[in-house]
Amino acid sequence: MVAEENSSPEVLAQPNGVQYEAVIGLEVHCQLLTQSKIFAADANAFGAEPNTNISVITLAHPGTLPKLNRKAVEYAIRMGLACGSEITRHNVFARKNYFYPDLPKGYQLSQDKGPICVGGGIPIKAKDPETGQSYQTTIQLHHIHLEEDAGKSIHDGDEWATQLDYNRAGTPLIEMVTDPTIRTADEAGQYLTEVRRLVRYLDICDGNMEEGSLRCDVNVSIRPKGATNLGTKVEVKNLNSIRNVMRAVDSEFKRQVEVTESGGRITQETRTFDAATGLSFAMREKETMNDYRYFPDPDLTPVHISDDWLATIQSQMPILPTELYQKFITHYGLPDYDAALLTDSKELADYYEAVCSHTSNYKAASNWIMGAVKGQLNEKTIRDRQFPISSDRLASLITLIDDGVVSQTAAQQVFTLMIAQPDHSAAELAKTHGLVQNRNTDALQSLVEEVLAAWPDKVAQYQKGKKNLLGMFVGEVMKKSKGSADPKLVNELITKTLQAT
Repeated sequence: MVAEENSSPEVLAQPNGVQYEAVIGLEVHCQLLTQSKIFAADANAFGAEPNTNISVITLAHPGTLPKLNRKAVEYAIRMGLACGSEITRHNVFARKNYFYPDLPKGYQLSQDKGPICVGGGIPIKAKDPETGQSYQTTIQLHHIHLEEDAGKSIHDGDEWATQLDYNRAGTPLIEMVTDPTIRTADEAGQYLTEVRRLVRYLDICDGNMEEGSLRCDVNVSIRPKGATNLGTKVEVKNLNSIRNVMRAVDSEFKRQVEVTESGGRITQETRTFDAATGLSFAMREKETMNDYRYFPDPDLTPVHISDDWLATIQSQMPILPTELYQKFITHYGLPDYDAALLTDSKELADYYEAVCSHTSNYKAASNWIMGAVKGQLNEKTIRDRQFPISSDRLASLITLIDDGVVSQTAAQQVFTLMIAQPDHSAAELAKTHGLVQNRNTDALQSLVEEVLAAWPDKVAQYQKGKKNLLGMFVGEVMKKSKGSADPKLVNELITKTLQAT
């Protein structure tokens, strides 16, 4: 069926007059940045040779016993505190039974009845797909629970067999489950963007979707607009980017509308998303809770979160992006655009504050970071803190401009030289390369008089009221000085000379 011309992808109107809306829930898995796995001492590291970060516990040898990683618990609590969740004090792990080759034990250790964090929400900004207007809303969380990751099945490494890499098996995860209150692909994308920003600020996950450390499953159902009952949900997996999450939402929504309108029935199933075609394909019927046969793990003792332990974690919480955004506006006096861009990543925000510890020209620091500095960076270099020049060196360049030693134009050249020659200061490079501004009044006055003498007709026009010619005179003097003249001083000298003429 075809949507009406002006209807949005998330609200499709059909020829029979029925309008459908999407009901979306997200399950986001975040790999925690602990040094070891959640129940074993194996290294928790990406990129190692297959099946090297493993042990008898990971491989489920008989007689081995798991032991819970304390740091994984603390990281989960950090995320719960950041989201305003209630922290569960008495925690029990359960065995979630299913038989996939990448799960050595035949079950996954997870939390069933009592997740470590309950409720809470994440504020986002999204756009109305019909009007294009921005609005704010909060995506409500159902819970956050701790669990272990499975290994990785590799289907394209051998022509005849599936290869298994157990390095990832046992990696600590938090799974963040939203309530089914998301309505549009943009809301889903903005929520996932905010989750990635939060885990990076909290330093509990690197948020790298390409490497699989942040993964998202999407649950989509449809219902007539205005209805309150939930339809049959379909889970879409294999989503490795925020853009693909949004594409999968739109694609699955449209597919379900077409199936319903053609008289078909939506099946509760798991589907995989093909990023090349933008379509999803059925993998298997969705398991139910009974299929997993949950029961408390007999090898793990319950974990109690004491008042003192919780208070210690709270005291170590870093400043969150929303708080930092307000600080950048109130303390540093930045406009909304600057504050939003600089707090987009913790690394960029930290770098900005480091620059501001060496200069009081906060707006200039923002301009340089959003412009020249960010032009040298990509997501990876920001995450790895590979800034082109150190914070104190950038601040020293800003000071040279504020003191009139170099012009704004010359400063761009100095910046490039500072990247190429990290052992030299901004002042040294400006002097060595002849970029220091000429503030010699007598020498500049001579250049002013030469320019005015060369353009008598323009001087006459200026005297008759064509004041915009001042810029031309300044430009000509700057040319004669080969860019070394202080433009502010040149402006003053030309104005004074013309007034005396």
